[in-house]
Order: sequence, then structure tokens, then C-alpha cells
Amino acid sequence: MKRLDKRQKEKSLAHSSRMGQMRGQMNLSFGMIFSIILIVVFISFAFYAIGKFLDIQKSVKVGQFSESLKADVDRMWKSSSGSQAVEYSLPSSVESVCFTDFGESASSGKEKTYDSLRMVHFNEENTFFYPVGSAGGVDSVKINNIDLTEITKKENPYCIESVNEKIKLTIKKDIGRALVVVTR
Repeated sequence: MKRLDKRQKEKSLAHSSRMGQMRGQMNLSFGMIFSIILIVVFISFAFYAIGKFLDIQKSVKVGQFSESLKADVDRMWKSSSGSQAVEYSLPSSVESVCFTDFGESASSGKEKTYDSLRMVHFNEENTFFYPVGSAGGVDSVKINNIDLTEITKKENPYCIESVNEKIKLTIKKDIGRALVVVTR
């Protein structure tokens, strides 16, 4: 009888040892799964943060473009006459910069662009980044002292394409004119 009890105890001990190993393996498995989930969450957050930083970079580039264009236009406006070819840097997502007069109708063939830009026209903006939403939250700005009627006389909206993240335009003012004209 004692022998039988001893064997049963050994079997029971071996069985509980195996159960302990299985529990250890199960606990390790849950720990590994939890670690993997945490790693995935951290990596996802990192990609999200990088995306936000890139959007901020777009906004900064567009802000620098706007401020530089405003300063160059104001400088030309203060002079009696002149012409200046300038080049600015823009984010790669911006295909073109458009000068648009919403007091006039769209030119033939420009209706789609005109309608798209109208969606982000709130008050006095006259300069837009196309396609809408490509400039990191800055869709339009107001440039003072430009002759929008003259700029958009033949083409409304008057768009200047960005090539290799650069936009080239000419800022000019003729003698006797009060406002500045921007051309390609």
C-alpha cells in the first residue's frame, strides 16, 4: 500500500511539474503577446508622429513662400517700376499656385479648378494652392497690392505650376500703374 501511495505521489508530482511547465509556457506566451502588442502600438504612434511632423514641414514651407512673395510684391509696389524674376520653394504635394478672381467667372476649361478653389475661398484670399489640401492646412492667402484683374484677365484662375518643388514667377510693375502684376 505504501508503494502504491509512493507511486501515486510520484505520478502526481510529475503531473503537477508538467502542469507547472505548461503554465509557465502559457504565461510566457501571454507576456510575449503583450510585448508584441506594445511594440506595434509604439511603432504605429511613431509613424503617426512622423506624419504630423511632415505636415508641419509643409505648412512651414508654404508660410515661407507666402511671406517671401508678400515681401517681394510689396518691395516692387513701393518702387516706381521694375521687373524681377523670382523662384520659391514649395512642398512636392503642391502642383501649382493659382491667382483667382472670384468676382469674375472662370475661364473656359478652368471651371474644375475654379470650383475646387472656391471651396476654400472665405473672404479676401486671392492666392491658392492647388490641389486643395496639398499645402498642409494652408489652402489660400491674401497677397496685397497685386492687380488681380490684370493677372486673371485672360485666364481665371491664373495658375503657375511647380516644377521639382520650385515655382518660378515674374513680379513686375509698369510706370504709372498703381499695382503689381505676377506672371509666369
